[in-house]
Amino acid sequence: MYSVPHYKEQDPQAIFDFIKAHPFALVTGLGDSYPVATHIPLEVTVKDDGKVFLCGHMMRKSDHHQAFSKNEHVLAIFNGPHGYVSASWYSTPALASTWNYMTVHARGKISFLDEEGTYEAVKAITEKYEGTDTPASFDRLSPEYINPMLKAIVAFTIEVISLDNVFKLSQNRDLASRKNIIAKLYERGDAGSAGIAREMEKRLPVSN
Repeated sequence: MYSVPHYKEQDPQAIFDFIKAHPFALVTGLGDSYPVATHIPLEVTVKDDGKVFLCGHMMRKSDHHQAFSKNEHVLAIFNGPHGYVSASWYSTPALASTWNYMTVHARGKISFLDEEGTYEAVKAITEKYEGTDTPASFDRLSPEYINPMLKAIVAFTIEVISLDNVFKLSQNRDLASRKNIIAKLYERGDAGSAGIAREMEKRLPVSN
């Protein structure tokens, strides 16, 4: 990970909020020949003792499942908005252009749940995104559908050992440059650029 102090978010709550806002993580592990990776929506829980856990589910007997059965170490990568930043937007443009982005890396140990745990994990994430009063609500799914599904997937928890982040938002540029970068990103019009612009705006000094 790109480790520069002024690009690091120091507020733990801001990091947790970021994870919750960007839950579709790239979960990676070590396979026999190559690393394995799957994009998985994860739920974050912070226990009373401060320990952080991530929960999700994956296909049973996939290369990913088999890899984690042999090696419990896991890296989950949460990505946020990102976008190209032209040096022509700086007050002093004779510098290198760059890419602004936000990401959190969670390293930890994975453990798999039994069928009951898998049932509860799938129920929880379905209710979070679907609600409890729609035609696709979990409680409206038939046992004939749920039971075979539970045999095909397995839920897991990741006990997070360390969290690292890069919130690269032109913190090393002067105020005029940052304001101009924000304006130019909004002008570009794509979602990633607008997302980075909004995050940069949040960190501008408050005017009196």
